[in-house]
Amino acid sequence: MRRTPLYDAHRALGGRMVDFAGWEMPVQYSGIIDEHVAVRTRAGLFDVSHMGEVAVRGGGALAACQQVTANDVARLADGQAQYTLLLTPAGGIVDDVIIHRRAADDFLFCVNAANRERDVAHLQAHVRGAEVTDRSDDYALLALQGPRATAILAPLTSAPLDRLPRFSFVEGAVAGRTALIAHTGYTGEDGWELYCAPGDAAFLWESILEAGRTHGIAPAGLGARDTLRLEAALPLYGHELGEDTTPFEARLAWVVRMDKGDFVGRDALEAHRRRGPRRCLVGIELRDPGVPRAGYPLLRDGRRLGEVTSGTKSPTLGKGIALGYVEPAASAPGTAVAVEIRGRALAAQVVRLPFYRSGGGERQTP
Repeated sequence: MRRTPLYDAHRALGGRMVDFAGWEMPVQYSGIIDEHVAVRTRAGLFDVSHMGEVAVRGGGALAACQQVTANDVARLADGQAQYTLLLTPAGGIVDDVIIHRRAADDFLFCVNAANRERDVAHLQAHVRGAEVTDRSDDYALLALQGPRATAILAPLTSAPLDRLPRFSFVEGAVAGRTALIAHTGYTGEDGWELYCAPGDAAFLWESILEAGRTHGIAPAGLGARDTLRLEAALPLYGHELGEDTTPFEARLAWVVRMDKGDFVGRDALEAHRRRGPRRCLVGIELRDPGVPRAGYPLLRDGRRLGEVTSGTKSPTLGKGIALGYVEPAASAPGTAVAVEIRGRALAAQVVRLPFYRSGGGERQTP
């Protein structure tokens, strides 16, 4: 397994290490619930250096990125980022990524760890007029998330954090080390992601933990990252997303700009839109006690209509929640369904998403 530059720091903090996409990563330190609550109420610091970074550079970079992604890259100004999708010609999802526009001829993609090599190959196959370079080994990536994240980071940098809206970034110094400071994250809370040189990662990790000590910061592992993103209904590749799934099925129509001109997968998506989705991603909330897990059947009147893609007992809501795909006829909020857990059909209901919204607490009723 590969290790990030922070492996020794994780072991020193008592991190429980697991294999994730071929990387030895901390799943938890003090405990998943403790770390989850820290991010929701104070701040948590994650090592996400296993993520991949891919540069697209050259005179044709803007046109190439527009052609190879589903969202409208032309809307970006320098210093802005965008959530978008890489699609197959058949309209399936190769990966969900964040693209950063440094300049019209310089873009940086952040890609999922498990998809890094495939994404690089996909970009190389479809990008014309620009150079695709895998720069993953040039970066470590830290994610500082939670309502106290800005207060913790501000004393460490002269970057104007208060003037950087969500999905913008600036390149500057943090604790004296060069970093790309992005106002992005994957927890449903406000926060920052810091792209830095691998050799600076340990120093920045320690500096942020020290700066956050009086704010109640906690190192957080992949376990809390998963429960946090699930409460916020953020999809995970390999669970909610895959090449057999289109954006329209995955509730990601807002990422697809059909009016921007041609892009990889557009024709297939246009045909799919005319036909309508064969399945829909929904939120499920258990009414009976239980913990839904990926792969569990979803039932209606005893008939299987889909399955859970991600599930947990929500630390914030105190009940079982899940994402899953169902037939379109059963996708409306308020629809009564059941989750089959170890041979028992437990009562559940389709609910509005997200389950949790930062600043708004629990989701609205169906």
